[in-house]
Amino acid sequence: MKNRATTPQIVRLAALASLIALLLNSCTLSLVDPSGILPPTPSLPFPIPPTATPQPHAEVTFEVSLPSPLLPGESLVLSIVDEVTGLALNATNYPMQGKDALHYRLALPLPVNSVVKYRYLRQTTLPILEDNSADQAVRYRMVYVTGPLSVQDEIAGWSDSQFSGQTGRIFGQVVNASDGAPIPDILVAAGGLQTLTDSSGVFSLEGLLPGTHNLVAYALDGMYQTFQQGALVVADKLTPVKVTLAPAALVNVVFAVIVPSNTVPTAPIRLAGNLYQLGNTFGDLEGGLSTVATRMPVLTPLPDGRFTLSLMLPAGADIRYKYSLGDGFWNAEHRHNGEFVVRQLIVPQVNSLVEDVVETWQAGPSAPILFEVIVPVNTPVTDVISMQFNPYGWTVPIPMWPLGNNRWVYMLFSPLNMLGSFEYRYCRNDQCGSADDLATPPGQRGRLVATSLTPQDLQDTVNGWNWLPPSAPGTLVGLQVTPRASGFWAGVEFQSHYDPSWQALMPQALQNVQALGSNWVILTPTWTYRRTAPLVFAPLPGYDPLWADTNETVSRARALNLNVALFPSANFPASADDWWSAAPRDINWWDAWFARYQAFAVYYADLATQSGAQSLILGGEWLTPALPGGRLANGVNSNAPTDADARWRNLLAEARKHYAGSIYWALPYPAGLQTAPDFIKELDGIYLLWYAPLSGSAAPSVEEMQAQAGQLLDRDILLFQASLSSGLQQKPLVLAVAYPSVNGAASACLPDGKGACLPWTALNQPSDNECSAPDNPAFSVDMKSQADIYQALLNAVNSRAWIAGFVSRGYFPPTLLQDKSASLHGKQAADILWYWYPRLLGVVK
Repeated sequence: MKNRATTPQIVRLAALASLIALLLNSCTLSLVDPSGILPPTPSLPFPIPPTATPQPHAEVTFEVSLPSPLLPGESLVLSIVDEVTGLALNATNYPMQGKDALHYRLALPLPVNSVVKYRYLRQTTLPILEDNSADQAVRYRMVYVTGPLSVQDEIAGWSDSQFSGQTGRIFGQVVNASDGAPIPDILVAAGGLQTLTDSSGVFSLEGLLPGTHNLVAYALDGMYQTFQQGALVVADKLTPVKVTLAPAALVNVVFAVIVPSNTVPTAPIRLAGNLYQLGNTFGDLEGGLSTVATRMPVLTPLPDGRFTLSLMLPAGADIRYKYSLGDGFWNAEHRHNGEFVVRQLIVPQVNSLVEDVVETWQAGPSAPILFEVIVPVNTPVTDVISMQFNPYGWTVPIPMWPLGNNRWVYMLFSPLNMLGSFEYRYCRNDQCGSADDLATPPGQRGRLVATSLTPQDLQDTVNGWNWLPPSAPGTLVGLQVTPRASGFWAGVEFQSHYDPSWQALMPQALQNVQALGSNWVILTPTWTYRRTAPLVFAPLPGYDPLWADTNETVSRARALNLNVALFPSANFPASADDWWSAAPRDINWWDAWFARYQAFAVYYADLATQSGAQSLILGGEWLTPALPGGRLANGVNSNAPTDADARWRNLLAEARKHYAGSIYWALPYPAGLQTAPDFIKELDGIYLLWYAPLSGSAAPSVEEMQAQAGQLLDRDILLFQASLSSGLQQKPLVLAVAYPSVNGAASACLPDGKGACLPWTALNQPSDNECSAPDNPAFSVDMKSQADIYQALLNAVNSRAWIAGFVSRGYFPPTLLQDKSASLHGKQAADILWYWYPRLLGVVK
């Protein structure tokens, strides 16, 4: 990194030099054409819009009970949080008044029709966050201000102590008031707990303290009017609730904004907001943020210098929003006194024009910092270069602005008033921690910068990307391929890890899959186990793709004429094996587990139906302990119910009621073949999760691996398929394979150093995935070995017409990485599929 103020002798391109000089002097120009300079406008050709009429207020009284008295010197605070900026970054705190040692009160005037998000803090030297009964931090509580009202809350505990006490639960259903149809993915909050409804509209809040709680049902996109009522919870009892939500009418809202004169005209100005469609993920992302820049709508410039955006928004929705050159925290608008700006709009019942003025992008006296970077020539042309900042921990990456010719810039205005020195790093496609600059790999310090009263121009060069070395293309050997009949699967399965930043990258990922000649893409959405006892298994925003996310991805895939299968899976707090071992696994627990898995299966059956997916795949390695006669990873009996087979048949029959397409069962091979449950005969096909040893040699030949694969297919798989078939009708069997691109991958047993084998997913990206270590030093990248394995397997499949498909597993969608994982995105194995898939499908003769 170089500072332009101390290195004026550096020779630069004239256009780029002009750009920097103008930017640092707060003038405007086009980033698309650095030579096109627009003069500053001395006067505005339009009037400044009037100040908005204040929203009427109503008094809300908060009454809260503590688990134990405060210590001397401590105080209780009600903290109203700002999800657009970041829950902990722009909160407004109000001291509460004690009624006695355990009861506190506060009356606040709040805007009518607002949905207020808040939580309690115990103020000591540092603030202590409240916890729920699972000893997890309370994200926020909610109150819907319809008029004067009183809210009663119970605090379970604090982050510096463990909960001990009795709890109850709220169980209910959310339906559409117009037609009684269930509504999925409605956020339901009470008592510091949150959950999302399933596709039946059902929700359960487990572990609520006895007492009265304020229950709020809230549509993430505002498409239903918010619901609120008190709910009385009794210890060890269930409180039933029926919630009806009225649909909100859509109105056209046009935003028009005047921006500061130092705004670079073609730098994207985004509208960051609290709704799903405004970039809010409703999850806890890096650095405590909740919004993602690439998910926000971008404004369009007007000829008069203003910027505008037209949106269809739900009438009556409480919109919190701001304008930004980054996200809700970085480079967002500020007041001249340095405060964050968060605007509020209660969407009118009629089409409306909203006129705003951005006072400044800057915060405090520190001057803007211009970051410029030159990236390597092997940077994929479809990639966007991102910046990630670390003021107190790495935050969500932000896209830079392209100049062309491998040059990117970003001007950071704010919130520099909160910073002294901080770190930054570059990455590709927002995937910091995976697709990094070689100079700042995961686990190491970033580049350092400090704020200054004078403008800075930091000029960097990325000499290479992590997991993207300069490489020559592999060599393809032309072979005779036997075309298959219609219905053959030539597919790619995405890995099950998900990050909200991926959503904007899915169109390119799907185009890449299509370019391989694929006719299928297998999506792997997830739910998350948040608690073991009581069992909590539901979609978790920020970790699992939401209903709308998966629906959108399916629609994009279908637009590319790709068939889509949904193969849902689960996220665990640690490893699945450890989770199962720690679970109670008594009969009451199993009852809850089967009820939640059925809700999970029906959710994805409904989603497959609504989205138009061609297949649903259930099963997978993680379900082994729940199958009839199930075993834990250590071989111990899992105590699965004696009627497990009947339970599985019943829940599969229920899934059939919700989805008319084909349902496959994902069966691990070789581990699952001998214990395959009998009920899979009722399903439409087998999705065989193939991770089988093909050789014990350090450098096996393609011919050796092909022979071994053929032997396994004929000895094990063909006979197994025959055992499932009735009469002359064979059960379709799709081979879904995964082999990491490392030395020794053909053994299907990467040693863990403890005498056992690592799962193939242990080398998956990203680096912050608790269950993987992408750069395990025990293994080295060997993309040719992976390509040879694919060549051997496809050769074996080529001569066996009874195999109904071939799928590559573990694909990393957001960008190509020539790493150690099983993903073939950007690797030689992808070239193998590019040759085979069109020929297997008869597209290429």
